[in-house]
Amino acid sequence: MSDASEYLHDAVKIGIVSVSDRASSGVYEDKGLPALREWLSRALKNPVTFEARLIPDEQAGISAALIELVDAGCSLVLTTGGTGPALRDVTPEATLAVAQKEMPGFGEQMRQISLAFVPTAILSRQVAVIRGRSLIINLPGQPKAIAETLEGLKDADGKSKVNGIFAAVPYCIDLIGGPYLETHDEICKAFRPKTAIRAPRTA
Repeated sequence: MSDASEYLHDAVKIGIVSVSDRASSGVYEDKGLPALREWLSRALKNPVTFEARLIPDEQAGISAALIELVDAGCSLVLTTGGTGPALRDVTPEATLAVAQKEMPGFGEQMRQISLAFVPTAILSRQVAVIRGRSLIINLPGQPKAIAETLEGLKDADGKSKVNGIFAAVPYCIDLIGGPYLETHDEICKAFRPKTAIRAPRTA
């Protein structure tokens, strides 16, 4: 988009993790990583480097991948899959195991968004945590649900009905010492207190 040549935006490294036994073993094509990459590329003005992982539903392996991504400098790590009540769904446990702080508001809002579509949203166990200077968020497994959760719900005129969780992500990353994330408002308008808004930096 045109403002990329006019303003300087902080570079950001983002970890994206798809948790699936079958996709990671090649039984079917993974759709989680492409969905995450596509939405973030549309929503962010920042230059993004993605660190992607496709891994099975194994708690120790998921925790290890999250630690690896945080240590690699990912300011944001998004996971998809493995958050339901099934016996193999252990992404929340693996995420909490590496947490220094839990951020329960993200999970509450994700379920609120999903409940607008399906009553089984109450079965979702997504969590969000902070480790070091990184924010880790568990997202749903389906591409459509990923976009709805991040972006929120809009009415027929395009006005926001329910805020998506990503509106709060940039300010959270500010507060933990990460890069200044800037979004395209038509996709997801980031919210910051007026005192936290940075003036544009021109090239």
